[in-house]
Amino acid sequence: MTTPAATPKTHRPTEATPPPRPRALNYSRTTATAARVLRQLGHDPRTIALLLLIPCVMLFLLRYVFDGSPRVFDSIGASLLGIFPLITMFLVTSIATLRERTSGTLERLLAMPLGKGDLIAGYALAFGTLAIIQSALATGLAVWFLDLDVTGSPWLLLLVALLDALLGTALGLFVSAFASSEFQAVQFMPAVIFPQLLLCGLFTARADMHPALEAISDVLPMSYAVDGMNEVLLHTDMTATFIRDVAIVAGCALLVLTLGAATLKRRTR
Repeated sequence: MTTPAATPKTHRPTEATPPPRPRALNYSRTTATAARVLRQLGHDPRTIALLLLIPCVMLFLLRYVFDGSPRVFDSIGASLLGIFPLITMFLVTSIATLRERTSGTLERLLAMPLGKGDLIAGYALAFGTLAIIQSALATGLAVWFLDLDVTGSPWLLLLVALLDALLGTALGLFVSAFASSEFQAVQFMPAVIFPQLLLCGLFTARADMHPALEAISDVLPMSYAVDGMNEVLLHTDMTATFIRDVAIVAGCALLVLTLGAATLKRRTR
């Protein structure tokens, strides 16, 4: 009796596992993250003082440094009104985010249904709320108490100052991914902030710089922050140049936040 030949088994090709799709931002998770960050900051009065008071103190000192030359204060005060919030938000955000990572908090949070985008957006919302208060205090002090003479609307000054603070927040979140300690986070300031400070047109017009430096300054966001402040200083109405400068600063902040979400690490090894 002939045994029928066994039917060869056919192996179905293993289907490749599709890569995980990026999670869409979840409003409730984002706001919960922002609320948690604000609660933590509320227990740290020194950080609150650094965020809200230091820009005001610096503007106050600057006003009376040039007490005999009020025109000098008018010419640079508006620019510094945007630069001071950017610097303070950069410092506080980079250190606070790094502290969350080194303590293992980010690793625990990202193990839950919380995407990197939700986390970064929550941080941006929390520090953005503080940036609104910070910018309002500094602008109100400069215009109504220190007699900063501006041709345009003080509300436009406030808008640029707020965008600068948000840009500082975005830069702080981004560079924190490349630091392994709080000391390293502070070390990023000379690399990220100081070159922009020198090339933004605060000390001399960008057109008077060496052509190579002028070309570099044309791609630095702080240059457009200073240009936007100067537009408010010199013009009564909102100019096309002002709209361009504001759009560039806002676009840079959004781009850096996106890069921050892409490069965010769960913890420091």
